[in-house]
Amino acid sequence: MPELRFQIEWPDGSQELCYSPSLVIKDYFAPEQAYPLDDFVTRSRTALRIASDRVQAKYGMPCSLALGQLSSIERKATQYAELPAPQVKVLKFVE
Repeated sequence: MPELRFQIEWPDGSQELCYSPSLVIKDYFAPEQAYPLDDFVTRSRTALRIASDRVQAKYGMPCSLALGQLSSIERKATQYAELPAPQVKVLKFVE
């Protein structure tokens, strides 16, 4: 399966390189696009679960890296939940 990394910028300006085992991320995000925090988390949850399910369909087990990335995103997002109108920007895809 083709892997994809996507670089994001959190509301505080910090950047993170995230992992997906599938190109499905491109169906949910666009480079240089900012998303409201809740929308970003929801899109990440959907895309990374689909990616993990694709790995499970092919290899018989879910992708622990995708699920771990999702957990990391969900955990980090809680740090910004109280900010007024927090956004996460998808900077680029790295294939």
